Amino acid sequence: MTALRKLTANFVETEVDDEVLIVDLDGGELFSLRGTARHAWRLIDGQRSLPQIVALLAEEYDAPQDRIAGDTAALIGDLTGAALISLA
Repeated sequence: MTALRKLTANFVETEVDDEVLIVDLDGGELFSLRGTARHAWRLIDGQRSLPQIVALLAEEYDAPQDRIAGDTAALIGDLTGAALISLA
């Protein structure tokens, strides 16, 4: 499986309370991640694949894996589209 990795040269991030704020340096888009989205962001480490991240989130939040998979895939699509992450 292909791991997801952050393209750290393309963004700046900061954490405020329970939220991660990410600014796309190229497009200027602001991403505000909370809850499972914030947790998914933290799990993107260049070692884990999307299915591995989904499994960890489903276990952590005791939620149906298909629901977590859909939400996480949408987030990954947005982050990939903004060139903040890529497949390693």
